[in-house]
Amino acid sequence: MKVLVPVKRVIDYNVKVRVKADGTGVDLANVKMSMNPFDEIAVEQAIRLKEAGQADEIVAVSIGVKQAQETLRTALAMGADRAILIVASEDVNTDIEPLAVAKLLKAVVDEEKPGLVLCGKQAIDNDMNATGQMLAALLGWSQATFASKLEIEGDSANVTREVDGGLQTIKVKMPTIVTVDLRLNEPRYASLPNIMKAKKKPMDQKTPEDYGVDVSPRLTVVKTVEPEARKAGVMVADVAELVSKLKNEAGVI
Repeated sequence: MKVLVPVKRVIDYNVKVRVKADGTGVDLANVKMSMNPFDEIAVEQAIRLKEAGQADEIVAVSIGVKQAQETLRTALAMGADRAILIVASEDVNTDIEPLAVAKLLKAVVDEEKPGLVLCGKQAIDNDMNATGQMLAALLGWSQATFASKLEIEGDSANVTREVDGGLQTIKVKMPTIVTVDLRLNEPRYASLPNIMKAKKKPMDQKTPEDYGVDVSPRLTVVKTVEPEARKAGVMVADVAELVSKLKNEAGVI
């Protein structure tokens, strides 16, 4: 079975995000970028399936700017076999919308014919949480979202999902789209020898035109603002004063 894993280049989760002075978006100048954390979990799960003998090839694909090849090299260093980079924009500030990404991934799936697509449940930059679902709809495949456990059994997959009320286990027919959640696994660190080996692994470079997909944006960001700063707390002398403030000032009781 071939496993396809889409990965996205995002601002590193340890970096404090800054909004541009003119409010047109997030400042990406001289900012550390890395693989979307949920996509790292998807790559790790694909590697574990291969180590268990349930997958024979892992293909990582990224859609965005040329710099995303660094993200793909990370996936290759972790254990992916080869990569596909679709250069859909020259501007690092341009985010390709989920529908365009899903259409490109459908074209890749039609070409590669994987038995499983493992996606992060969402990207931490735009929090869309839509690409996996849109891809399943375009392909007409089954889907399982927010996976915290995945077991492949023949031509089906048992997926434990994280839902508001707890956990839900479903059985889906292969081929399928699975979007992964945080508790599925803990991604491994790429070792130095594997990082060196990753430089020799194949990486194809494509464009949306190669797949006949229009990635023109349908949404316009009107304004971006930082959240309001939290107000300083108030020290109280005793419980009676706390209750009084909650009742008379905060109005919560």
